[in-house]
Amino acid sequence: MRGVTDDARPQDAPLLDELMPWSVAPLRFGRSWIVAPDVRTLRTRWDRLTAAEGAEREALFRPSRARTPASAVTSLPGQRTGTVRFAREAGPCPAPVRVASGPFDEQWLLPDHRLIDTARPELWRVAGEPQLFAVEQGYVPGAAGPALLVTAALPEGRSPAGRPGRIRPLFRRPGGREPNLAPGLLDFLGQRYGNGVGARDWLAWTVAAARPSPAGCRVPLPADPEVWAAGVALGRDLLDVQLRGALSGTKPRLPGGRRPYVRAAVPARPTTLAYDSEDEALVLDGGRISPVPAEAWEFRVGGARVLEQWFAHRTAPAEPGSLEAMGPAAWPQEWTSELLDLVTVLALLGAREPERAALAAGEGGGAAALRAAGVLPPPARARRPASVLDHREEGPEGQFALL
Repeated sequence: MRGVTDDARPQDAPLLDELMPWSVAPLRFGRSWIVAPDVRTLRTRWDRLTAAEGAEREALFRPSRARTPASAVTSLPGQRTGTVRFAREAGPCPAPVRVASGPFDEQWLLPDHRLIDTARPELWRVAGEPQLFAVEQGYVPGAAGPALLVTAALPEGRSPAGRPGRIRPLFRRPGGREPNLAPGLLDFLGQRYGNGVGARDWLAWTVAAARPSPAGCRVPLPADPEVWAAGVALGRDLLDVQLRGALSGTKPRLPGGRRPYVRAAVPARPTTLAYDSEDEALVLDGGRISPVPAEAWEFRVGGARVLEQWFAHRTAPAEPGSLEAMGPAAWPQEWTSELLDLVTVLALLGAREPERAALAAGEGGGAAALRAAGVLPPPARARRPASVLDHREEGPEGQFALL
């Protein structure tokens, strides 16, 4: 898969930053031990930390300039966690929440504001059904793969290459209210293409057509309504696969009855991941999973192979004695199940990648027309979070935050 760059296309395609004006920088966890692929590991780490005292607790905590065991912070919106200084914390582990810690890699997070350097509370306030988060990948010249991914889980937002990206919620308020779009955009698109255009139609087109540029994602708007309709249809398919069938209600499956399965059991502690192209098999030391289409193995985001990143996040060595080193004694069965699902998702997306890349590279501008219609530039208020507070949030030491 070759990346589509901005260099060969006209500059009239508007920036996603203008079309979805409210965006948030990536979260910064600050300490890797608060994220894990399984819930049991997080609970074990919490128990180990809260059983320690004094200097040992501080060393295990891994202080940063933003967070130490003595930091006083508010609770995260929607989360029932303590707000006493963590140095005095002795309570049970908070319920972990699902987050997108990387492209197609959902893990679990301890949702405790005292542990997270930069949590972006404004995102937590609008998370939950039917919210979707568009994650704009950091620009990597010539990199293969999509410029925009979508997840229902709260995303960390960092691109695989370490480049900063942007998180753009589809809605500005809880409950799917007030699309995060330039005022007047949906009306403009409805008039341009001859039918009603909803927020999810817009998101589908964007997932299919967005292309990277040094200034950020650009979204070409075609003159031909048939091109728009075909792009929205493609984007809906891509969205449904990325969201694991949440839109259609049907779990993604490979065509022709093909289904990846375990041909040889994954060993207790695999250390290497390779691809046998002749046998269409993933090889995890002595374990084998097949069939794995080449499109799944080669699928990249930001130039990084997704399957290799996913595997590395579960097998990378950690400092002995650290909380990061605490994990499953052996490769859990649920990781294998997640890997099988991931292979299917990447294979389906990879098979449609030529269509997506061609659409992103196709003709289409739109910025001048949007400016003439008064849609662009968006008003300054559209770039700020909406006021969504309908209840008080707990501040440090159990007091209520003044917001």
